[in-house]
Amino acid sequence: GGRMEVLEEKEEEEQREEEELKALEISDKLQDVETKVSMEQVCVPSDVPDFDWSSIDTSQLPSSYKTNSLKEKKLLHIADHFLQQYTHLCPDRNPLFLHPVNECGVEKFVSTTVRPTLLPYTELYHWDGCASFVSDYLIMEPLKSPVTLPSSLYSPTTILKYQRGNCFDFSVLLCSMLIGAGYDAYCVHGYATRKICTLDETLELCPLLRKPQEVPKEMTKSSNKYRVKPPPDLQSKFELQQEARKKAETEAAQKNKERQEEVTEVEKPKGDPLYGLRVHAWVLVLSGKREVPETFFINPFTGNSHSTMDEHFLGIESVWNHRNYWVNMQDCRNGCRDLIFDLGDAIRWEIMLSGSNKPIQPLPDAEEEKELSDGDMDDMEKEEEDMSFDMPPSWVAPIQVSPREFETRCSQGRKVILYKKAKLEKWAPYLNGNGLVKRLTIYADLDCTEVVEVREWFKNREDMLDMREVNKKTQLTTEYFSPGHLFSLKAHTYTSLEPETEHTMEFYNEARVDGLQKRVENANEMTEYFVGRDDFLHVRHMEFGKRGKKIHLAGTRTDINSRPIVQIKECFHRNLEKPADEDVAERIFLITEEMIHLTYHLKDKYITASKKDFFKAAERDRKGNEIVMTPEMCITYQAGSSEKDKKLLHLYKLLQELTEEEKQLKQQVQQSEAEVLNILKIRENEETAVKLSVSIYNTERNEKRRQQYEAMKHTMEDELPGQEEQDLDYLAPFLIQIGHREKMTKGQALRVRDDCLADFKHRLIDKANIIQARFEKAVEELQKKDQWFQENQNQLSAEEEDDFLARYSETTFHIHILALRLNREKQTAPQKYLALEEKLRKDPRLAEHLRHA
Repeated sequence: GGRMEVLEEKEEEEQREEEELKALEISDKLQDVETKVSMEQVCVPSDVPDFDWSSIDTSQLPSSYKTNSLKEKKLLHIADHFLQQYTHLCPDRNPLFLHPVNECGVEKFVSTTVRPTLLPYTELYHWDGCASFVSDYLIMEPLKSPVTLPSSLYSPTTILKYQRGNCFDFSVLLCSMLIGAGYDAYCVHGYATRKICTLDETLELCPLLRKPQEVPKEMTKSSNKYRVKPPPDLQSKFELQQEARKKAETEAAQKNKERQEEVTEVEKPKGDPLYGLRVHAWVLVLSGKREVPETFFINPFTGNSHSTMDEHFLGIESVWNHRNYWVNMQDCRNGCRDLIFDLGDAIRWEIMLSGSNKPIQPLPDAEEEKELSDGDMDDMEKEEEDMSFDMPPSWVAPIQVSPREFETRCSQGRKVILYKKAKLEKWAPYLNGNGLVKRLTIYADLDCTEVVEVREWFKNREDMLDMREVNKKTQLTTEYFSPGHLFSLKAHTYTSLEPETEHTMEFYNEARVDGLQKRVENANEMTEYFVGRDDFLHVRHMEFGKRGKKIHLAGTRTDINSRPIVQIKECFHRNLEKPADEDVAERIFLITEEMIHLTYHLKDKYITASKKDFFKAAERDRKGNEIVMTPEMCITYQAGSSEKDKKLLHLYKLLQELTEEEKQLKQQVQQSEAEVLNILKIRENEETAVKLSVSIYNTERNEKRRQQYEAMKHTMEDELPGQEEQDLDYLAPFLIQIGHREKMTKGQALRVRDDCLADFKHRLIDKANIIQARFEKAVEELQKKDQWFQENQNQLSAEEEDDFLARYSETTFHIHILALRLNREKQTAPQKYLALEEKLRKDPRLAEHLRHA
């Protein structure tokens, strides 16, 4: 039996050796691939200039960067102990990222490198603001080897100072900001695809071009209990399902094939030899805190959020925050798709410091406890003591971002990102003279040669321009404005700023007196749309004729060059205060034909509307413009009545009113034309000389305000004497009495000093006496009021009593204040007297005589 066991052991040892050899071969192969890839990466040209981290100055850094405290040393010891157990239990797993060296070459545990910080910018109170700031502010540096962990992890303060870092640096900074803003955030060490690790977004759709997903509306079924029930369906549902499945599969295969044919070779991502081995760090945000509904990932390079099911994230080794470190014990064969992020689950997540989050669970049965020997108990207590160790505070100095740095964002103030068929450029505010802060160029092809559309975003413009879209195919430009433009412009679409070409202008109608919402104009027409008018007008449409020859007629006041108006049509909403057949719905002024058409609103239960047509030209007097009204001049149709309205007077008055309105309308149309010309002229001026507005709180850029302030300061300094001169010369009145002499005798100096002190003492006493007198007078008044109230209390009404009590409390308050002042005066008088005595002793004019006095 013993011999058999020895043989088995030998066989096991041989097997073990074989496995180890295989593992060594695999690792050698991997190392070969690594060297190839690192060689590839060196060959790849990069627009990011190389930065020598070894040249950074660490002499000014705080002592916490250069040494470890006792608690930190103990933590490193615990971490090493934890790593030993981990490598023993999981020999096939990759090493953990526990305590890399910092910029000073000192080993620091990764959790202590996280420094929770809330920066004082409203944008950074939310995760997306933090993520976009980090992705814009830092320059991405790839890991030295894509499949191995970095040997160092620098502090977030150093990373911010030099504005660059690898994925671990990005994640630690972002995680610090998110925890500071109240999120349940963690740094993640794991594996991701090449696209994520190398920040290659050339096959990604730009986030600005992604359409929001439409939620399909569910068809509401109208239930009717009296409806005839359909006959029962006698077909096999299983067979139908099978057929449908086969059909769907064939269709999907067909579509896939078509799609693959469509996708060009350029667009296909090349196979990655390191798929699943590329090391990456990102941020995990758990649901719960800050009302986060669902756990998600943030890729710190882009600032975009991703679902935990995203196929680009291929596995997680460990996660950590400022309090603890967890190792993932779940299977990552399907990437992160099946992972459960319940960090309290000790089976799925191996925690390093169990005492810092939750107390150690007691043993389930008391009997088991009895069975343990004393020696075992001692070991357990020792281990428990080790485990219930609190994370030391972060060694990192407070993270700070100045307003200037926050505003400038991108390194050198500019950043370019290439997407699939698009290019996004970002600039710092005020960097461009025209206020441009963002530009998206959309291309028709993958090589980005043929431009389809350009979108530009602006900030701080005095003309309130927010965004401009230029369609390169139609040459159509659309500009969007914030509220506050001189003409209340909201949007302006045009092909050129020349007048009488096609223009569409939208306005903030609330800011306009006439309620104009939109004006559309071309060479022959103009249409205006109104909102919320008292006269219920909502559309006015004007048609223009072609200009005649330029002949200046004597005596004519109209501008010969303006376009002749052919027709004006107005549409009105219903005015409920009038009957429908008296409320005009539409009126058309045919100016060249001298006709006016009125159409009224429909009456209830009628399908035809009442109408009136006036023909002015019919009976025009040859000599004058006096209208003689005849029945032929007006054709009336009254809905629901066969009789014609024979009252000519009523029609005559209506025609007179309409003729007057026509004159006013012509003026209104000319004003509209003039306004269009004015807007175009002003827009042209605004574009040729762009002015940027600066906040009055922006002390650096507001040159005008600074000059005003400097000028004001100088005038103040000129007008007001210095502080020394402002203090009254307390010796002047006494020096006048003896005449301003250069030298004084000792007797004169003593007399001046005594006179000054005596005068000051009298003033102090007088002041106290005045306050005393006022105090006594107020007390006397209070007593009189009290006596009067006692005598007349029964005859007073409630109002009079309230009034008296108010005045009484006012007097008592006044007395209280006087008492306080008197008390203070008595207390401070001796101190004031002594202070003056000291001043006189040091006064250069008296000093030499009073030195021994």
